[in-house]
Amino acid sequence: MASSNFVDYVKIFFRSGNGGRGSTHLRREKYIPKGGPDGGDGGRGGHVIVKGNKQLWTLIHLKYRKHVHAEDGESGSGSLCHGADGSDAVLEVPTGTVVRNAETGEMLCEITDDGEEAIVLRGGRGGMGNAFFKSATNQTPRYSQPGESGSEGWFILELKLLADVGLVGFPNAGKSTLLSSVSAARPKIADYAFTTLEPNLGIVNYREHLSFTMADIPGIIEGAHAGKGLGLRFLRHIERNSVLLFLTPADSKDIVEEYYTLVNELEKYNPELLDKRRILAVSKTDMLDAELISEIECELKKRIKSIPYIFISSVTGYGMMELKDLIWKILN
Repeated sequence: MASSNFVDYVKIFFRSGNGGRGSTHLRREKYIPKGGPDGGDGGRGGHVIVKGNKQLWTLIHLKYRKHVHAEDGESGSGSLCHGADGSDAVLEVPTGTVVRNAETGEMLCEITDDGEEAIVLRGGRGGMGNAFFKSATNQTPRYSQPGESGSEGWFILELKLLADVGLVGFPNAGKSTLLSSVSAARPKIADYAFTTLEPNLGIVNYREHLSFTMADIPGIIEGAHAGKGLGLRFLRHIERNSVLLFLTPADSKDIVEEYYTLVNELEKYNPELLDKRRILAVSKTDMLDAELISEIECELKKRIKSIPYIFISSVTGYGMMELKDLIWKILN
């Protein structure tokens, strides 16, 4: 089976460049036998830099690139010629990428804007030539500095999707069907759990040529925060969404209980996720009649008071415009 084009985690070895050595050259010309020190400084080593690129949405271009090396700085030379700086190694990454130290887990930087740059490893400084050490009491220094060594290590690049709305729900709740009905995204849709194995991103058109982005996150199950199901692999994508749209199907045994189970999983993974604005959408309501919808609505009013809710059907289009209006109101 072909591997997925969606790659949101890579581990790469970075090495910045070494600084160039300073020169110990002494000026010697035909009529100037003792011209004094004129050794130039060495150039700095190249940095390892990550740069945001909004045209990218996955880390697949780095999947098979395991080593990134920046160039070393050149050594200085006579006639006060300084060595050239080593070229930086620039990695373009999608916006929403986080760089961590693989050994300590420390977050070093995160790229959220197009064109934003961050230096992950700095190149070594170039050494000073002997001309730098010249003084009234030391007129002919015959020494210089070696270049500073660069740094190296293993680093993890993680992608967290940047989207206005994140779809949260158990497997087979209708998330992919909803995304395909309101955007041009075409995720895989089938009548079995875990149909979606990777996040999908779609642009939802709204009134007067306005739009917002929606992410379909693979289904969460109870215990996802502990790594069950697809748990930890995709929960991080929810961290960057402005609004969380919880989907519970109308044929669920207990819609409210299912909603609170999802909320509990998010809280255990990262309590800060509960600070985000939330909407509850009851999907697949084309299977209900008006009387059943009224009964469910009464139950929601009793047990969920602070979260707005709406009934939708991605198949018939029922409630879809109202859902867009609600999302747009919360986003703005």
